[in-house]
Amino acid sequence: MKALMTGGAGFIGSHVVDKLRDKEIEVRVYDMIMPTYRKDIEYYQGSLLDLDALRMALDGIDVIFHLGAIADVKDVYEEPHYSEAINVRGTINVLEAARRSEAKKVIYASTTWVYSDCSGDIVDETTPLSPPSHLYTATKLASEYYCLAYSKLYDLGITILRYGIPYGPRARPGAVIPAFVTKALRGEPLTIAGEGSQFRQFIYVEDLAEGNVLALKSIAKNKIYNLDGKDKITIKQVAETVQKLVGGVKIESVPARPGDFSGKEISSELAKKELGWEPKVSFEEGLRRYIEWHKKEEEERESKWAQIDESLKS
Repeated sequence: MKALMTGGAGFIGSHVVDKLRDKEIEVRVYDMIMPTYRKDIEYYQGSLLDLDALRMALDGIDVIFHLGAIADVKDVYEEPHYSEAINVRGTINVLEAARRSEAKKVIYASTTWVYSDCSGDIVDETTPLSPPSHLYTATKLASEYYCLAYSKLYDLGITILRYGIPYGPRARPGAVIPAFVTKALRGEPLTIAGEGSQFRQFIYVEDLAEGNVLALKSIAKNKIYNLDGKDKITIKQVAETVQKLVGGVKIESVPARPGDFSGKEISSELAKKELGWEPKVSFEEGLRRYIEWHKKEEEERESKWAQIDESLKS
């Protein structure tokens, strides 16, 4: 089997590549950024907006993992037109390229944010979805509907995975956990909005990556699965766990933001039942692993700068 990974140089995509290679599945990454984390993969540089390039990249491919996207909600808010192009037109380009190729399946990376505007505090894949209030959610829902339409009209195998909020090595620095860890290691106080009662079911990235690989199972064809963490973790708990693991950091409260999304309890029972998937890494253990990785990255960066500095002295 050979897989194409859009966004394979990114945070989640790079970990899915790792898991696929662990299963001895060949991988070709399609991305604008060169992957640097391993040497045993093919790399095609290209944009999701280039249909011809996508079609060429699919030569000899059996399955497509479509993770390429503008994934930061803030970035989508600030650049809505470009984000729509990448997140929505990029998806239909992947689907169209797949339709014209020998690929048998597309696994699409969606988000549990699609439940943000739903009624009820506990949701699963059968929960009726409401019109989205955020552009990011709108782009992901539009892509889900494109996937479902291609599945019905062209008999293209589709699996939609709704990701919870991932954390772990290689995470984007702007996300809440990397931001807290960076501040703590600098000795800066951690700030939480209001009482910090807003919660998320954070999912360790390697657990999330494993769920992507399990979506290759035949039972997953034309299905939607939530892949989220087991436990509800409040922002206050995040700060307190960082404080515990790093030590010597203060936690300060700032006024709560109006309309801040408090969170919903998201069930991943279907993935457990049909795919045999469930999170294995506890939040504290995953955070400890991330902090260790972050420290190592900083040490290596400082070491390289020191070497450059020494060379300039001679």
